[in-house]
Formats: sequence, C-alpha cells, structure tokens
Amino acid sequence: VIPILITVVLVLVTSRTIGEIQDMKMPANAVKVRLVGHQWWWEVHYPDLGIITANEIHVPISDRDPAKATPTHLTLQAADVMHSFWVPQLAGKTDLVPNKDNETWIDPYETGVYFGNCAEYCGTQHANMLLRVIVHSPGGFEKWVEQQKAATAPLQAPEEIEGHRIFFANSCVNCHKVSDSVAVGVFGPDLTKLMSRQTIGAGVAPLNKETLWSWVRNPQILKPGSYMPDMKLTDKEVDAVVAYLQTLK
Repeated sequence: VIPILITVVLVLVTSRTIGEIQDMKMPANAVKVRLVGHQWWWEVHYPDLGIITANEIHVPISDRDPAKATPTHLTLQAADVMHSFWVPQLAGKTDLVPNKDNETWIDPYETGVYFGNCAEYCGTQHANMLLRVIVHSPGGFEKWVEQQKAATAPLQAPEEIEGHRIFFANSCVNCHKVSDSVAVGVFGPDLTKLMSRQTIGAGVAPLNKETLWSWVRNPQILKPGSYMPDMKLTDKEVDAVVAYLQTLK
C-alpha cells in the first residue's frame, strides 16, 4: 500500500508540474530562435532580428531573478528525419519531428560555450551533428547582432574576385545562400557570415583556412556521406573559392 500511495503522490505532483511548464508564458524580452535540424547540421533563425546562421546559437546571459531574466525560446523543427536537441548543461532532450513544431527554452546564468549534439540517431553522420550554444554578456550579444547585420566588405584581391566568379558559376548557389546576391539556396547552410563561426561541418573541425580548403576540395574527406559533393575543382580554383569565402565575415 505504501509504494502505491507514494506512486500516486508522485504522479499527481509530476502532472501538475508538467501542466505548469506547458502553460508558462515566455517574457516579452525573450530571445526567439527557430532551430531546424537537417542531415547533418543545424539551421538557426532569429526571426525578430533577421539573422540566419548555422550550428551555433548565440544568446545573452540570463538572470536568476525571474523579473530580470532573459531566456531564449526555441521553436524546434526538422527538415527531413527526426533529430533531437540536447545541450546537457542547459536543457533536457527535446525531439525535432518532421511536420510538427516542438518548443523548449534555455536560461543560462553564466557566459561561455556550451556543447550539445543531436540525441536521436538520424543517419550516417549523426555523431558529427554537433551544436554550440555561445552565451554572451548583454553587451557582447548586442555586438554579435550588429556584426551579423553588418554589410560584408567589398572584394579587393584578384583571387577573391575570381573565387566569387567560380562560386556563382557553379552549383554552389543552388544549395547555399549569401545575402544580397543571387545565391538563395536553402539545402545547405547560409554562408553570409561564414567566417564568424567557430567550426565547419557542424562541429566536425575548427573553422580555419586549412579546414575550409579541405572542405571545398572534397567534403567527403572530413564528413563522409555528407550531401555536399566533390565539385571536382582544381587546386587553383579551390584557392580562389576559399579566398572569396574568407571575406564572408
């Protein structure tokens, strides 16, 4: 009898808590993020800010005082198969289900980088579908927003101009987007501010000139099974494309 009574009490308390969480209203100052899971990368939208990035969620630090808190509200969507959002230090697991919107939130109290990953097996490169949540001070988050909205510097070096020509002459524009250009693809990450990110390939390697060169030369070297094919560019063409991509910051 005693275990049954304990179980009944726990069920009642849990049900009430779940109801309170589901009915909880996000404060008006909450940062809104739409996170879309793809095989095998994360698309990150800030609908109120007009910013699109990939594989990194930048948020402001919150406050332990509920009256001053600045949580981040996440709408979770899947573009293909089921994925699962999981950043252990910030939140529990929440699935991303095709044709269904799920919601969760994070409320970090300390600045820093928090590591997460897809927690639902989603195919060949599931283990390399990594995610970072970068928590800024309030001023640092505002600076990041300004940097994301700033115009890209004009091309100057001949190699950058040639790389721009090669990029737009090939099928890169069918999958990727670059703001204020004819590149409006949606199948791959938005590259408008590519070089402001910490990693390439959804965390498979740190983003620098060497790893970017390797990725453009043949993505299958770093991430076998990824949907970006080997474009069969010559080394000289890869040099030029990388020079152009490095201006996207």
